[in-house]
Amino acid sequence: MTPEDRAQKSSQALWEGDTASKWLGITIEEVREGRSVLSLTVQPHHCNGHGICHGGITFSLADSAFAFACNSRNQATVAQHNAITFVAPGHVGDTLTATAHEVSLTGRSGIYDIRVTNQDGKTIAEMRGMSRAIKGQLFTE
Repeated sequence: MTPEDRAQKSSQALWEGDTASKWLGITIEEVREGRSVLSLTVQPHHCNGHGICHGGITFSLADSAFAFACNSRNQATVAQHNAITFVAPGHVGDTLTATAHEVSLTGRSGIYDIRVTNQDGKTIAEMRGMSRAIKGQLFTE
């Protein structure tokens, strides 16, 4: 199985059980080994009292992209630590895109950078995620 095939099959298996991302309206744009791109169109119910996209929604999009990138090798992997910096607000109608890429993978620990941008390429948030591989696989090889 090629790394691309494994990443696709891993993302399909992960997506099957990911009711949270589906419920939020997140879609998968691309998954490759150590990389993923997910998107979300900001709806009124995603907004906070300031009328901008709630930080938790932006974080959830980034966290989901992180999950698909770090699980792309069919090794069950979870978040160990995340830190996010909000740079600009998202607004109703914006399409936010989270692009996650692997910075380092050593043993069971990984480091991933995730950038969230809007449809104009403006940076909305930057997140760094640290992952930890656990027992199990997403599918049987």
